[in-house]
This record gives sequence, structure tokens and C-alpha cells, in this order.
Amino acid sequence: MKQTDRRPIAARSSAWAKFVTRALVRTSITPNQISCVSVLFAVLGATALLAMTAPAGMLLCAACIVLRLLCNMFDGMVAVDGNKGTPAGALFNEIPDRLADSLFLVALGYAAALPWLGWLCALLAALTAYVRVLGGSLGLTQDFRGPMAKPHRMWLQVATLLLAAALLPWRHELLLAGAGLIAAGSALTCIWRARAIAVRLRQGNAA
Repeated sequence: MKQTDRRPIAARSSAWAKFVTRALVRTSITPNQISCVSVLFAVLGATALLAMTAPAGMLLCAACIVLRLLCNMFDGMVAVDGNKGTPAGALFNEIPDRLADSLFLVALGYAAALPWLGWLCALLAALTAYVRVLGGSLGLTQDFRGPMAKPHRMWLQVATLLLAAALLPWRHELLLAGAGLIAAGSALTCIWRARAIAVRLRQGNAA
């Protein structure tokens, strides 16, 4: 993966992230395995949200989202900083992400008693990634802008779950509001990314 095609994550430069990366590099763990573990966290989190009673299920799901995001950061750091990348790394960088997104977001819709909204969130989340990768396939730098890129929608879901766990009488309304914001923000992200690609393509042709 090119450096310009990596999602900008401020935590990569932190001392703790570099320490964990060095520890992982010294093991036999591969970046692709870390990517796959993120899906396991998504399966666990989605199952907890739907099968466990509140607030335990919501809290465990929130924890699994954070662990998934850490996997998404460390797979790239181990691949690039530890020089452990593989030819198939780009596939493992994208496909587990899409699976994890869908599992968490569909589960959110069912937990909010509005399954179609969860499926819509998952569809729009996949579309944001598609538009980003499409720009890269056209020779442009991949565009990770929001307002509802992967970290944004995952942290919003974490915040939604924590609030719902703390305010159980309002959990249904909070889950609906969180899912609605993710769907609306993801749709807007698709539009903004597509418009940015069109502008850069026109500028390239004009040059």
C-alpha cells in the first residue's frame, strides 16, 4: 500500500502505538491475520448487542468496536513500519473492513428495532469505501474525508451505545438517532467524495 493511500490516524505517531507495533513485529503475527481478527471482534460485538441483555450487550459491543479499530490501525502499521506487507495485503485491508462494518451496523439497526436502517447504514458505509477506492483506481490519491468515514461512524456508534447503556429508558430513541446520523452522514460522505473526484478529474483534463 502506498503511503498516500493510508488513512491518516493521529494515534500512529503515539509512543504506545509504536511500542505495540514493535512488539507485534517481533512475533510471527502477520498484518493479514490482524485484519481477520477485526472481523472476529465484529462478530462478537454484533452477537453481544443482539443476544445479551442491556446494558451488558451494548457495553461489550462498544468495546469490540474499539478493538476492531485498533486492529485496523495495527495491521497497517505492522505491514508498513514492520515491512511485513504481502501482495494480497490490499485485499485483507479492505474486505475485512467491509465485513466488520456491515456486522456492527446491521446489528445496530436490529437493536433499534428498525432492521432496514441498519442495512442502509451498511450499504452506505460500503459505498463510501467504494467511492474512495474508485478514486484511487483512477490514479488519484484516495480520499478519506468525512463527515462519516469509517472512524467517524464507528466512534459515533460507540458513543451511541455508551449513552444508550447509561440511559436505558431512552435506549431505543438513542439507537435510532445514532443509526440515522450514520446513514445520513455516510450518504453525504459519498456525495462529497464523488464531487471531489470529479473536480480533480476535470482539473487533470484541463491541465
